[in-house]
Amino acid sequence: MLENCKSARERWGGVSEIIDRWLQSRQNLLVSFYHLSEIKEFTEEDPETEDRVRQLCQLLVDYVSAGHFEVYEQLMREGQAFDDKQGLQKACELYRDIDTTTDIAVDFNDKYLETDDLTSLAPDLSELGEALETRFSSEDKMIALLHTAHKNQIV
Repeated sequence: MLENCKSARERWGGVSEIIDRWLQSRQNLLVSFYHLSEIKEFTEEDPETEDRVRQLCQLLVDYVSAGHFEVYEQLMREGQAFDDKQGLQKACELYRDIDTTTDIAVDFNDKYLETDDLTSLAPDLSELGEALETRFSSEDKMIALLHTAHKNQIV
């Protein structure tokens, strides 16, 4: 899609739209996470909680997938197009931090997509919350390094 764009503004403006959609999905993920975190006691056979967990899992997988298969790739291409060696190097370091959080997100999804046992949900949510905080911080830094930093160069 973006490869066929004629101008830098058209090309990298398209990245802005991808990032905006992705950040909206981040917001949806956070709302779902927050609503689930509000529950003080998780009991088995609570269909509402089970539905919330499954919804969180779906949003989580969609968000993580979009990052890995769409957003990061576009950000790296932008850094390469602007020959931003320093930004690309730092982005690779940030990507390693993000990759670690991916494992936690995937493990959470795999566990709760297949079970109705919510006995360890509270500590698992806590671990996921910490991972998401790290991930979001690293992603924001990556966006600043490889996209926002080049805004003034786009003609």
